[in-house]
Amino acid sequence: MGPVSAKSYPGQKAIKVTVRPAQRAKQEIDYGRRAYGYVYGALWETTGDCWTQCYPQRAKTYFLDFLCYVDSQVPAEVERIYAIMDNLEMHHCRDLLLFMIHHPSFEFVYQPTYAAYLNLIEPWWKVLRSLALKGRRFETWQQIEEAVEAATAYWNAHKHPFVWGRRRRHQPPRTSQKFSFQVKTIRI
Repeated sequence: MGPVSAKSYPGQKAIKVTVRPAQRAKQEIDYGRRAYGYVYGALWETTGDCWTQCYPQRAKTYFLDFLCYVDSQVPAEVERIYAIMDNLEMHHCRDLLLFMIHHPSFEFVYQPTYAAYLNLIEPWWKVLRSLALKGRRFETWQQIEEAVEAATAYWNAHKHPFVWGRRRRHQPPRTSQKFSFQVKTIRI
């Protein structure tokens, strides 16, 4: 998810629009970071399962630890695990090659540069961020870890296959259109 710091996160607070003069959305002033760390996550799109772990920094040792955690969580009957990753430097480290030797079920697929929209975990990060962080104030890194664990547990309790795009209920119904084709020939 990137660096997450203990601070106030903006939320959506309802304001009364009928009151004159109109109210403004307000947020408490927050001065600086208090503590920070990184959240690693994995999403199994077809079942909706997700796994997250919080670490104090972004490093290859924590990344490999997270991959081992994901490997322990995935059912044993799954023969192949395709991990779709971006081009972050730690996704190309030598230790990852050693990990692949000891875990032959993993296969890493790297998305093209500047193509984050191809990775389904990016919109899922937005959902997790809204479940865990939105509209809350954190004083310590421990509070963020608890919020991320609670959001992950909530997601897994209400999991569903994750798909690209907007949900169907927000899309206008399709109208049936009948097309008629006319063939015109031009003689020259």
